[in-house]
Amino acid sequence: MPEPFLAHTGLLAPFARDNVDTDQLLPARFLRKPRDEEYHRWLFHDLRARPDGAPDPEFVLHRAPYDRATILVAGRNFGVGSSREAAVYALLAGGFRCVVASGFGDIFFQNALKNGLLPIRLEEETVLSLRAAPPGAEATVDLAAAVLTGPDGQRHPFTLPGFARDCLLRGVDEIGYTLGLLDRITAWEAGRHSA
Repeated sequence: MPEPFLAHTGLLAPFARDNVDTDQLLPARFLRKPRDEEYHRWLFHDLRARPDGAPDPEFVLHRAPYDRATILVAGRNFGVGSSREAAVYALLAGGFRCVVASGFGDIFFQNALKNGLLPIRLEEETVLSLRAAPPGAEATVDLAAAVLTGPDGQRHPFTLPGFARDCLLRGVDEIGYTLGLLDRITAWEAGRHSA
């Protein structure tokens, strides 16, 4: 089950690529790898490496302080492509709690919400200003208030589907939510049988 997400303050990492698909997030050849503490190694695998396979020191997540970032500020149309839930697993294993973008692939957006990764849609100009923040800049996300406060103190409201927001705040997935209603389900079943 995901951790409850109430508020989070973290370093911003600018990732200025548009149309990042789930195969760029987690290449298909790594889908059979066990989901453990090493899963972060496959995140952006092909983008992080030079043609000879060596790590690319220019890749943003290889450079300090971005190597400690927990909020990815992405380009337009992030997470498009296949319905690869493992792409979300890789982002979480990489230490990310939020991805901020002006748009997301629909399936990626839903997979993120169901697994405890907060996708935040903001206007393009706001995303660009967050990406332009100086190295080491932090933002704070208050999910209860549905506001992201940027490094400059500006508050940026965002919206999420109510049920998904409630699940994130409580740290439950859909199964956990249903199990939380077990007493009511059992009572309904008992009443149905007696009727």
